[in-house]
Amino acid sequence: MKTVQGVAASLAAVSLLFTVPAQAAGMSQAEKLRRLDIMLMVTGLRCRTTADNFQADYGRFTTKHLGALNAASNELKGDMARRYGAAGANRALDRLSVTMANTYGQGHPWLGCGELKQVARGLANAQGTAPLVEAADQLLAEGGSPKLAMSRR
Repeated sequence: MKTVQGVAASLAAVSLLFTVPAQAAGMSQAEKLRRLDIMLMVTGLRCRTTADNFQADYGRFTTKHLGALNAASNELKGDMARRYGAAGANRALDRLSVTMANTYGQGHPWLGCGELKQVARGLANAQGTAPLVEAADQLLAEGGSPKLAMSRR
């Protein structure tokens, strides 16, 4: 069983030193979770040939939070179906996924592979959906600090 300090240290790795951007604040929780998953998947693929390969941590993240990630995907698809109809929802989700993949295909704009590895490891250890949403608010920002809060402790 993990200690409280160990869990706190893991979660601290996902706490970044900047405020929540307006763009993330306007997204639904479901969209934030979907975008977080895509960002980690794409950057994980990009970092897999480096010393900071975090594919295993990403795998643990998706395994542990599969229920929340699937529920978010289903909720997002339902929201889009109400707005665009069934066929339009599939196209809108495809556009979202491709846009996110393209956004992070060249890497995260302000985090390197080592920092993303810490984030993925922390999220793999996180309990519940709230830390995932908080991490999405921070990680999906267009700009931010590359220093993790844990590095200052």
